[in-house]
Amino acid sequence: MKRTKLFTATAMLAIFALVAAACSSDEDADPTTTTVTTVAAEEMGTIVDVAAGAGTFETLLVAATAAGLADTLAGDGPFTVFAPTDEAFAALPEGTVEGLLEDPAALSEILLYHVVPGKVLAADVVSLTSATTVQGSDVTISVDGGAVMIDGANVTATDIEASNGVIHVIDAVILPSA
Repeated sequence: MKRTKLFTATAMLAIFALVAAACSSDEDADPTTTTVTTVAAEEMGTIVDVAAGAGTFETLLVAATAAGLADTLAGDGPFTVFAPTDEAFAALPEGTVEGLLEDPAALSEILLYHVVPGKVLAADVVSLTSATTVQGSDVTISVDGGAVMIDGANVTATDIEASNGVIHVIDAVILPSA
């Protein structure tokens, strides 16, 4: 009988301890979550950093550096960049990229044609018919169903956030009118 009472008392104490532990607040959860969120916000890179991290804009980054624009695109902004992928640059006629890399002024004009001042998110882009680029010319924006095109280039990914703006991925290099 004593053993049964002792066993029951021990079992009740163990259950009580488990219930008390389960009901206690975990004060460390909120600071950890806040710290992770804060660190992530502080570590958001510039347009250049985000593009470099993506791994699909190597040609764009080489071109921006050759044109002397990498520092500008890493600056305060905000900027909206319609960024052609490496595949988009590879689709240009043979020798085009190499020739542009040797002509920084022409390269700069083309690259600035891909940049719109301010942060224009996809929800805003679809309501526009054109946008004035940093280069000074307007790009034509068209929407057909769910597909968005910038001067005939398909927008394949949108709203890639950076600390100084946003990137929208396009599948072709767009060229200003001559």
